[in-house]
Amino acid sequence: MVFKKLLGALGVGGPSVDTVLQPDPALPGGALSGEVRLKGGGSDVTVEGITLLLVARAEMEGQDEEHEGTVVLERFTVGGGFRLAEGTEHSVPFTVTLPWETPVTHLHGQHLGPVLGIRTELEVAGARDKGDLDALAVAPLPAQEAVLEAFGQLGYGFRSADLEVGHIRGTGQQLPCYQEIEIVPPAEHAHAVNEIEVTFLASPGGLEVVIEADKRAGLFSGSHDTVHRFTTSHHPAPQADRNAEVDGWLRQVIGAHAAHAAPYPYAQGGGHQDHHHEGHHRSGPGTGAVVAGVAAGAAVGIVGGMVAAEVIDEIGDAFEGDDDGGEGDEGE
Repeated sequence: MVFKKLLGALGVGGPSVDTVLQPDPALPGGALSGEVRLKGGGSDVTVEGITLLLVARAEMEGQDEEHEGTVVLERFTVGGGFRLAEGTEHSVPFTVTLPWETPVTHLHGQHLGPVLGIRTELEVAGARDKGDLDALAVAPLPAQEAVLEAFGQLGYGFRSADLEVGHIRGTGQQLPCYQEIEIVPPAEHAHAVNEIEVTFLASPGGLEVVIEADKRAGLFSGSHDTVHRFTTSHHPAPQADRNAEVDGWLRQVIGAHAAHAAPYPYAQGGGHQDHHHEGHHRSGPGTGAVVAGVAAGAAVGIVGGMVAAEVIDEIGDAFEGDDDGGEGDEGE
């Protein structure tokens, strides 16, 4: 949905901005195209700069409790340095490259939960103002989709997905927040773990997959969590091979996790482990949906049959009430 807003800093009669994004979902590390459409107001002005901000709603740790806030993930300068005459229209096409770690919002057409947007800012006469805010849909990379499909085929079900402000120690994380996709194990593994949390950290060279087994009472002391990090290629592989790869990861994660409590049939592996996240770590409430990995002999993937989280019809509602000064600090 496209939002139009008169630039408040310029008063009634100032220029308006309307940003239109490509209709198809973007990909992490991929191109995002569109155009910024400007319409002059009651007087001639010089547009000194047009900036696009990639923003997200993420969980932040407060003094006593966590809360949601807007985080700026990236900034793109796409134009400026031209005169916009009174009442005239001007269009600025753009193509920018999204960060490789851009969170995934949709899978197989279903909304996963995270809310991303592109906010357009104009700089006119030394003043900046928010001119437009548009929802952004991001689909997974082929390797990310294959890993999620493997979880589904191994009997794991989708629970929820959210964004957390903070840094996962020992990883190549670049953005100020990371995405957690929470999945629940099949019945035969439920005695060992409550849930598995998966984070994708993509880069041009491959995909880093962080997997954490949710701790049960008494397994770990304090706030220490056991985090396993694995890497895989962007190159296509048969799904059967990808399933075997993911199954090997899970054997290491669940095996090491269960070793703190009771013997478990999964053998412990040599996967890399680390202890605790920098920043807040949260396990949010789930949708209660459990996904079958295979239906009528056909893989349905991680979202097959899931009850999707309520999709926000207007992204403005999701970002409503943010302080102008509060959103930029997190992303710089």
